[in-house]
Amino acid sequence: MPELKFDKKVCMQCETVDCLMKCQYLGFDLSRSKEERDRLVEGQRTTVLEDCVTCYSCEEYCPYGNHPFYRIVELQELHGIHPVPTQIEEHQISSLAPKGKIQYREMHAPVIDLCTFPMLKESIRGPLFENTSMFWGTDVFCNLMYLHFGKISTTKERLPKVIDNINRYCLEPNKIDEVVCFHDECYATFTAYAEAYGIEVPFKPIHLFDYILKKLTQLKDRIRPLNVKAAYHRNCSNRLIPATHALVDEIFSLIGVQRVKRQFEDKNSLCCGLNFEAQQRHELAEDNRERILEDLKASGATYCVYNCPMCLFTLQDKVRAIGITPILMPELCQMALGA
Repeated sequence: MPELKFDKKVCMQCETVDCLMKCQYLGFDLSRSKEERDRLVEGQRTTVLEDCVTCYSCEEYCPYGNHPFYRIVELQELHGIHPVPTQIEEHQISSLAPKGKIQYREMHAPVIDLCTFPMLKESIRGPLFENTSMFWGTDVFCNLMYLHFGKISTTKERLPKVIDNINRYCLEPNKIDEVVCFHDECYATFTAYAEAYGIEVPFKPIHLFDYILKKLTQLKDRIRPLNVKAAYHRNCSNRLIPATHALVDEIFSLIGVQRVKRQFEDKNSLCCGLNFEAQQRHELAEDNRERILEDLKASGATYCVYNCPMCLFTLQDKVRAIGITPILMPELCQMALGA
């Protein structure tokens, strides 16, 4: 099994303990953070393992790239801590297991990885995605979601085969060496997570926003500025790949969208609550959603833009109810292109 690149010495020499001090859910002071940090480094069972909501944020907060979140998830599994009830955990692991039915697919570049979201294939349309190919299914599912379950062994076990399936059946026979990841989680898997565990990825993952920026630049004569105000809801997976978050403003600038300022955005973003529901933290889920909605109402935005389909599905009805239109980033860009 792949081993995590985690340096105990780097962790113990850290004086700020940003991974725990900046957590929006634990509420530790510096002294308590250092005590809990020490226990985590030594692999002990700690309050952190019990109370962690698996929002991924500490992975971004660490200034040394020492992977505190992956460390926490590994220790959750080691100590038999299940953030999500085992019945839900077992059902998800079973229902999304690879089927072993993948076959060669004739494709041409650019290739879009829809992961397990075939319901979004209608979004792959118009000038933004003209002449693209796409694939999806459990045999190419990145499996990173099991970080939320404290079940990182499932990800470790399945990911090498997933990478091989994508390369062997979708890319290599078609002489393609790049894949555009529609979801942050897939891109994070093939870049940040793979690097943290020393997993080789034989193709180049392209973030959806990098792809969109390139296409919008090529189609700039067709862009009609939208002249609207929009909020952007950052998802948990993006915490693993924070450099890509800056692309939001670049895209908005190209299509004539003003990103409104909010309290809960960027590094201070809040989880949509779906994961908290799975963990049976229903009050926390509702509290997060109320804060998100109040923040949106005060922002003056007419759109709330998403990159994560699950965040969209979770919040869209509540967002519409306060008079704001929820929309995926590609759909917003299609509007600017008249599609």
